[in-house]
Amino acid sequence: MATNKVKIGIIGAGNILGAYVRGTRAFEILDLVACADIDVPKAQAQAKEFDIPRACTVDELLADPEIQIVINLTVPKAHAEVSLAAIAAGKSVQSEKPLAVTREDGRKILAAAKEKGVLAGCAPDTFLGGGQQTCRKLIDDGAIGRPVAAVAFMAGHGPERWHPNPDFFYQVGGGPMFDMGPYYLTALVNLLGPAKRVTASAQMSFSERVAGPDRVNGRRIPVEIPTHIAGVIDFAQDAEGNPGPVATIMISFDVWAANLPRIEIYGSEGSLSVPDPNTFGGTVMLRTADEREWREVPHTHSTEVGRGIGVADMAYALTNRKSGRQHRTSGDLAYHVLDLMHAFHDASRQNKHVAIESTCDRPASLPVGLAPGTLDS
Repeated sequence: MATNKVKIGIIGAGNILGAYVRGTRAFEILDLVACADIDVPKAQAQAKEFDIPRACTVDELLADPEIQIVINLTVPKAHAEVSLAAIAAGKSVQSEKPLAVTREDGRKILAAAKEKGVLAGCAPDTFLGGGQQTCRKLIDDGAIGRPVAAVAFMAGHGPERWHPNPDFFYQVGGGPMFDMGPYYLTALVNLLGPAKRVTASAQMSFSERVAGPDRVNGRRIPVEIPTHIAGVIDFAQDAEGNPGPVATIMISFDVWAANLPRIEIYGSEGSLSVPDPNTFGGTVMLRTADEREWREVPHTHSTEVGRGIGVADMAYALTNRKSGRQHRTSGDLAYHVLDLMHAFHDASRQNKHVAIESTCDRPASLPVGLAPGTLDS
């Protein structure tokens, strides 16, 4: 059981802040002490609503010597700048996805954290929820034999009809691949390991989108990035030298309706239906080679967790550094996902397969039977 609390602060007082407040408060190791935003009155309003002890400027939060972890909830284009500032202040940082907009900035974050002796991590942490961890255990236990293939589909029509500020979803650093792709790619890496190459076709299906529920008279948003991507991922070979799985993926903001699985993993001895990777729970379905019907598998891990479990995991890694404990939502994992996302766009633009230069360790699975509010047995 954790005894020493790690003080944390949030930079970015947007829509997702509430989920992080609730998620981090579920863990006994974390102590949320401050939030900040370039719009200080906005931070003050959020602090009042969520009973956060202090609202302040970004500089004031970074200057607080007691804060060990900064949660970076700014818009994607600001992720690198804010994360690098937190690292320069001697703080570990857990960012919302993506790690950065460019590969170059992603590498800068990892290098700066290493030089400063702090940790850098990134969302999503949904793969630490009960749904994904149950699937991970089934694969590790050999329930479907050796994974040989997979599919992943995210088919929607974008956030412009419901999000209060949807413009950044259609700017560089946004789009379906950079907005929703991290959930699917992180889940696949957690289940199957790192990738070695990709190819894809990507297109910008519409030059503009219409904001708000009134699609006739709503504000028009220029589109700067591909909104439909169809790709193939070749995963690295396993420890025994077997060829890695081949995955088919489609990520789209151009689909009004679809009947598609979120993720399915196909193995030498069966198939596994994986729940929505943008959730912490969901139904897990399994059908082995000798079964005639799919069957639901009870969760082996808790679904009573939320956004912020990755922050808690980082806190455990910080307080157990002498033991070599690694945090699961690591910067290396996030950079590998960032590299993959760019590679899909690159492959389409260059009309070829793209070899993935980065790699990462497959995150350690969570132990079974953890007490609520803890992540170490």
